[in-house]
Amino acid sequence: MHNNRFAPRSNPSRFNKRFAPKKLPNHELMAAIHAVKIINKAKLDSPEEEFVPKNGFADFSIVDQLKANIAAKNYLLPTPIQDQAIDEILNGRDVIGIANTGTGKTAAFLIPLINKVFLNRNEKVLIVAPTRELALQIQEELHDFAKGLGIRSTLCIGGMSLWMQKNELKQNVNFVIGTPGRIKDLIEQRSINMSSFHNVVLDEADRMVDIGFIVDIKYFISLLPRDRQSLFFSATISGKVKEILNAFVVNPVTISVEKQATAENIDQEVIKIENAGQKIDKLHDLLAQDGFDKVLIFGRTKWGMQKLTDELIRRGIRAAVIHGNKSQGQRQRALEQFKNNQISVLVATDVASRGLDIPDVSHVINYDMPATIEDYTHRIGRTGRAGKRGIALTFVEQV
Repeated sequence: MHNNRFAPRSNPSRFNKRFAPKKLPNHELMAAIHAVKIINKAKLDSPEEEFVPKNGFADFSIVDQLKANIAAKNYLLPTPIQDQAIDEILNGRDVIGIANTGTGKTAAFLIPLINKVFLNRNEKVLIVAPTRELALQIQEELHDFAKGLGIRSTLCIGGMSLWMQKNELKQNVNFVIGTPGRIKDLIEQRSINMSSFHNVVLDEADRMVDIGFIVDIKYFISLLPRDRQSLFFSATISGKVKEILNAFVVNPVTISVEKQATAENIDQEVIKIENAGQKIDKLHDLLAQDGFDKVLIFGRTKWGMQKLTDELIRRGIRAAVIHGNKSQGQRQRALEQFKNNQISVLVATDVASRGLDIPDVSHVINYDMPATIEDYTHRIGRTGRAGKRGIALTFVEQV
């Protein structure tokens, strides 16, 4: 089978920057995707300089059980964000971390905060994340790192029992991890007292702004105690993000480990489609090829992705779907099946394009065109992780 690719184009350098999250006409979007592809292929010819951390996990001033838990997760050496942020957070500093997903930032803030709570059980930590999936992933990592330390947490997200979350909050938990909508509900029902949190993390703040939570985040900040440690993580610092930032941190340390807009080890290709009726057959042919072992497919609408998944299953492909009409339990089961290789294809709307660390995704397929360059970047960032090679394919209907 022949995969049509973009022809080389000169002077791609003007695209070698982060794109603003604005809607683009299809021809502009494709030109930008093409340029990013050219840049990445050029980078592949120049091996990235290997990062050598200044610290080992054993060097950090944290309790022995926490060090043992880190070793049990097979964390050998800190990533750049971990190497630079952990000591600063342990020293009580506010931190601005400019980092993409997949850089290890969750561990960068969890490790020192777990140590802080272990040493003082009166400390409470609030972690706010943009999506249910990311919040759940943070809680899973917290459980791993805090094993045997007697630290309690609760997850406050939509799609799960509000009554159960309210009951858990009454039990004086140390960590509260949640999404803005559910946290706001719990504040209004007086189940969360924001003044009790002297440690607060805003994770993927740019994403929270993108999906319309800026007013809620400003409201949360207004309720926090002045005496607090504030940790702020974002891939970009736009004007609206700065509005939050200025009210949130005090005398912060800024740590930037931002990488280029798309990973250097992702080979990006375009699949040209003559008409919409060809798409499902072309996708089926691709999935039947060797090497398409763990494939994440993105599309625009909940209805469209559900219909696509039903058709793939009808054709004998082990697939599942996550989108906004699925319950949290259904979404989580699909993710676990994908992570554990019980299914080979996970179909998703953009709800899954950010913040998820799914190991060994061989391919990302943009079945529908992404709406923005940022959506494209975060979609394809689900493959080519942890130093491995990945492939991103984008379907384009010819006009």
